[in-house]
Amino acid sequence: MFLASPSKGYTLKENPKRRIEPCPKKNSKNVNTILGKDNHMTMKAFQDYYSETFASCFGCGRLNEHGLHIKSYWDGEESVCRFKPKHYHTGGFPENVYGGLIASLMDCHGAGTAYAATHLKNGSNIDTDPASRYVTAALHVDYLAPTPMNESLELRGKVKEIRGRKVIVSMTLSVKETVCAKGEVVMVRIPEASVS
Repeated sequence: MFLASPSKGYTLKENPKRRIEPCPKKNSKNVNTILGKDNHMTMKAFQDYYSETFASCFGCGRLNEHGLHIKSYWDGEESVCRFKPKHYHTGGFPENVYGGLIASLMDCHGAGTAYAATHLKNGSNIDTDPASRYVTAALHVDYLAPTPMNESLELRGKVKEIRGRKVIVSMTLSVKETVCAKGEVVMVRIPEASVS
C-alpha cells in the first residue's frame, strides 16, 4: 500500500533506475529535488509512453486525430497538464468552457498520473518497462467557478493513495490563480493479460 496525505503529497523514494518527466516550464518548483543529478531529463509526456493499442483515447490519445491530445508531466510531486480550449469547447454560456470538457481533462490527466505514479512507486523505468494502463472506476468533479474561454487551463494532480491495482488522484483545474474546479478520480489498472 502507498498512502499519501492530501495536504503533504507523497514522498518519492530515491531510485537510480527511475526516470521522471518534468513539466515543460522553466523554473518548475521541486523538479531538481526529485530528479537528482543522475536522472536524464526529457520533455516526453506520460501519455506518449502509451502503446499504440491504447493511444486512441479522445482525451489523451496521440493517435486520435480528432482528440484533445492532453499531455501530463511531473512538476515536483504534482502532475501538471496545460490545455488551451478551442472556440468550440464552449458550454451553454459562450464565454465559458463546457463542463464535460473539464471532466474529460480530469479523467485523462488522472489516468496519466496514476500510470506515472505507479512507475515511481515500483521503482520501474518508464522508458523500458511495460506500460500499465488504467481505466476510470469513479470520477467526481466539483465546479467552483465559471471557467473562462480563451485562457490556458492548468490541471494539477496529487496522488492520494496507491493500493493494489487502485490509484486515487485528487486534482484542481485553475485559470491563472483561480481554482475553477476540483475533482477526484479512482483509477484501476487493467490486468496485464489485457494490455498486450
